[in-house]
Amino acid sequence: MPRHWFAAVCVSGHKAPPTSIQTCPLPACTVRSPGHFRVPPFPMSSAAVSAAPPRSILRSLAWAVVAIAAVGATAVLAVSRGEPVNALWMVVATGCVFAIAYRFHSAWLLANVLTLDELRATPAETHADGHNYVRTNRWVVFGHHFAAIAGPGPLVGPVLAAQFGFLPGMLWMLIGATLGGAVHDCVILFCSTRRGGKSLGQMVREEVGPIAGIAALVSIVAIMVILLAVLALVVVKALAESPWGLFTIAATMPIAVAMGLGMRGLGQHGKGLGWISAVAVIALLAAVWAGQFVAGSRLEPWLTLSGKTLAWWIMAYGILASILPVWLLLAPRDYLSTFMKIGTVAALAVAVVVLAPVLKMPAWTKFVDGSGPVFAGPVFPFCFITIACAAVSGFHSLVASGTTPKLLARERDIRVVGYGAMITEMCVGIMALIAACAMEPGQYFAINMAGTAETVTAKVTQLGFPVTTGDMSALAASVGEKTMVGRTGGAPTFAVGMAHMFARLVPGQTALKLWYHFAIMFEALFILTTIDTGTRVGRFLVQDMLGWVIKPLGDARSFAGGVVATLLFVAAWGWFLYQGVVDPLGGINSLWPIFGIANQLLAVLALALGTSVLIKMGRARYAWTTVLPLGWLLAVTMTAGWMKIFSPAPLGFLAIARGLEAKIASGGSVRELGLWHGQLVNNRIDAAVTGAFLILVLIVVIANARLWLQLLSGKRAPALREDTYIPTRDAEEAEAEAAIRA
Repeated sequence: MPRHWFAAVCVSGHKAPPTSIQTCPLPACTVRSPGHFRVPPFPMSSAAVSAAPPRSILRSLAWAVVAIAAVGATAVLAVSRGEPVNALWMVVATGCVFAIAYRFHSAWLLANVLTLDELRATPAETHADGHNYVRTNRWVVFGHHFAAIAGPGPLVGPVLAAQFGFLPGMLWMLIGATLGGAVHDCVILFCSTRRGGKSLGQMVREEVGPIAGIAALVSIVAIMVILLAVLALVVVKALAESPWGLFTIAATMPIAVAMGLGMRGLGQHGKGLGWISAVAVIALLAAVWAGQFVAGSRLEPWLTLSGKTLAWWIMAYGILASILPVWLLLAPRDYLSTFMKIGTVAALAVAVVVLAPVLKMPAWTKFVDGSGPVFAGPVFPFCFITIACAAVSGFHSLVASGTTPKLLARERDIRVVGYGAMITEMCVGIMALIAACAMEPGQYFAINMAGTAETVTAKVTQLGFPVTTGDMSALAASVGEKTMVGRTGGAPTFAVGMAHMFARLVPGQTALKLWYHFAIMFEALFILTTIDTGTRVGRFLVQDMLGWVIKPLGDARSFAGGVVATLLFVAAWGWFLYQGVVDPLGGINSLWPIFGIANQLLAVLALALGTSVLIKMGRARYAWTTVLPLGWLLAVTMTAGWMKIFSPAPLGFLAIARGLEAKIASGGSVRELGLWHGQLVNNRIDAAVTGAFLILVLIVVIANARLWLQLLSGKRAPALREDTYIPTRDAEEAEAEAAIRA
């Protein structure tokens, strides 16, 4: 990032923001925008910046080596055609892409495209209330943001997409996360920070128009209900009848509260934060270790909960996380969870480096044509729907316009929080892909296919991936499960792959069983941190809607509005969750198939808004940064939605419904007829909901495109709805830092 723009300070020495478009005098600076110059009260000359020492040749050579390594490692993986390929090549490619993207692409994006303003106060300062708007240390915010966006997606999505081979998923994550996901997250976080922490729907309403805003808000809230109910059901399935996992998850809550109180008293900087973090991490590790002793103790009956009971407790936790001050539970718990998340993934990366496992899944499989046994659909568009959070995910835009902008202390933290968290999640997805592809392909497919052990193993062997019932029985016994056949969903597959690697590093008689159950608990921890933040974000969205009826309730700082909105929102996703627990075909189970499409449609909404804001800012020449991923995701989601509605069975909802109608007409037992009737209703609901989402998103995209044409043709003035500029109270500190960088 050019030093003179890191703090968004023009080095020409302007004493005050200009009233017309100005251009920085440096030849390398091409930024043009009215009112973005925020300057310290002391003059700085171009010569002062020009005198900065040039980049050393050694540094340039080092980055050239990193780039060559990235290209070389990717090429080795891409050209493999059946021969054994070491997973280390994937680690090298990922590490190099991470380094190059953060060092260069993030710097260019935030300096040239968004031009962050170091001297501008953030909403956490201008709207500070000690409850929702709280200035927070950048690393605590990073922990909160990463924990919130890194739900099951980066673990489960790559595992399921491994049926296409390791190459499609790897390329999508490396390219999508840097050129799509990181841009998406940073742009929305920037927009919300400049607008008082407003939600995505509210920003669409103000920047694009009321019709687009209403369509966006309705679709966002509906999609959020589906997303959170699906995630909560995954947690219920992971922790039901699991006292060890539930004990560890429950222990993170009092630890987080203690952290919040400690940071409130000792501060969030320096040694105070270091000591609090160290003690909390030790307590977390102790909780993980102690969980194994719950079985057989007096706590076991209290912590062995049924799915119904656990569903109620998850709803209660969502209410608390949404209503309590953000510094007391939500932010510290997410920060704490991030230590375990990143620590475990880093340990998995170390295991890959030490063990150097071979990728047993080929680069491409024959299932790219859509005949895959794990899920139906061709590699385009369904690879890009299945892998979302590790590449581009619309849910991120809700966090980036929900809780995170209300915590940022400085605009510069957007680089660490928005960009850094996204590409860190990319690394998580790559590790999950390695864990799945290093398994025996036969075992991978048997785990992810429903049916009896005999039927599944025979079908997998027929597909060209030999596996026997004895192999699957031995695998189940080694991890302490009754069976591993038909454990669909991706989470058990990741747990098995991760457990095998850790057990090879730390061998023992029960090592595989221990690491498998640790991985299941680890996945539940990943998901729960998305539910709590998602509930708080959903509360803000519902408050926006309540504000249409009773204006005071729409204020994010209104306690009464927050309580009412929280109860309404939790009741919505909680109903779908509970029905999904009590009825295998009801509740959220009926909407599960549209989970991926709904998530990516949110990204389409967010990127369309980001493009509108860039054009209004006078950055039309940089609009391609959002238009390219927008165009790609629009093609992906619309194609996937159309195929899910109208394709032949087993992919299309309507075709499946027609087949069920034929079965019902031909007759059957009472049990069969009841089952078919339920499936018939579910497929019709899925088709209707998917179609409604596609139409709502198209309305918003068309409204944005119309706005772009009006702005670019000069028929409409570029009126931004940013908050009034207020200098940060730490301006002197910012000025000193800017002077040092310059």
